[in-house]
Amino acid sequence: MALVTMKEILTDAYEKGYGVGAFNINNLEFMQAIVEAAEEENSPVIIAVSEGAMKYAGIEFLAEMVKLAASKSSVPIALHVDHGKHWEVIVSAIRNGFTSVMIDASDKPFEDNVRITSKVVDLAHAVGVTVEAEIGRLKGIEDIVKVSEREAVLTDPVEAKEFVDATGVDALAVAVGTSHGAYKFKGEPKLDIERIKKIRELVKIPLVLHGASGVLPDIVALAEKYGAELKGAKGVPDDQIKAAIEAGICKINIDTDLRLSFLAGVRKFLSENPDVFDPRKYLGEGREMVKETVKRKIRLFGSNGRAW
Repeated sequence: MALVTMKEILTDAYEKGYGVGAFNINNLEFMQAIVEAAEEENSPVIIAVSEGAMKYAGIEFLAEMVKLAASKSSVPIALHVDHGKHWEVIVSAIRNGFTSVMIDASDKPFEDNVRITSKVVDLAHAVGVTVEAEIGRLKGIEDIVKVSEREAVLTDPVEAKEFVDATGVDALAVAVGTSHGAYKFKGEPKLDIERIKKIRELVKIPLVLHGASGVLPDIVALAEKYGAELKGAKGVPDDQIKAAIEAGICKINIDTDLRLSFLAGVRKFLSENPDVFDPRKYLGEGREMVKETVKRKIRLFGSNGRAW
């Protein structure tokens, strides 16, 4: 089927109380892995592209790749800009067929965030494109997004409602204790589930959890077995992801877990097959690892069997 909007996917999740994964891609192998996993699990899926990925692979190449995959797929797929920081990137994405964009002005004062987000909403809604925005800030580093621990601020529920009412966004990313990257927590991982519930009571649109990778211990162990150095890597436990979805989260962003899975697969294959130099073989092994991780996430989020 053709690409669908993220709003179509998240409306169903919002009404029925499950989560949908937004999985980041940087190349062909990641895209293939995500689409194959979604088809095997009969799940809707959101494919996310960051500004960093656009610089690496080219927005036109990534967009055409996903549009072709969607046209041959049996499950609903949305193509989404992740952490769009620049107006020209948002415009380019819409022109290239993205069905959803995120404008991230969360580092700006509230009034500026509202102004910038509203401008994007006016543009995107005029052509039927979904808009996600963010209020509150996450710790960590993800591509061009850098927020120090000192600057990190959790989302205020009342301010979130004011923001949604003022901008008309379709989905809202909230800061509730996660962070970007593979090193999310210094102590015990803990999300502010009560804060999610309070936001959900006031904000009547789908909520988004960024920085939600679990940094899966078995994947980390496998990568380290074959030479990776990931000491101290720690992510969000499955039980807290489930609790967040029950509290009102509809969209869950996953990037780090895919990178670690790909790393583990490629390292394992090259270590066990030192004479192989065909990239299709070792990249293919990485792709399979990513696919299995996406399937695990789909089942965790409860979107398996939800395709229409």
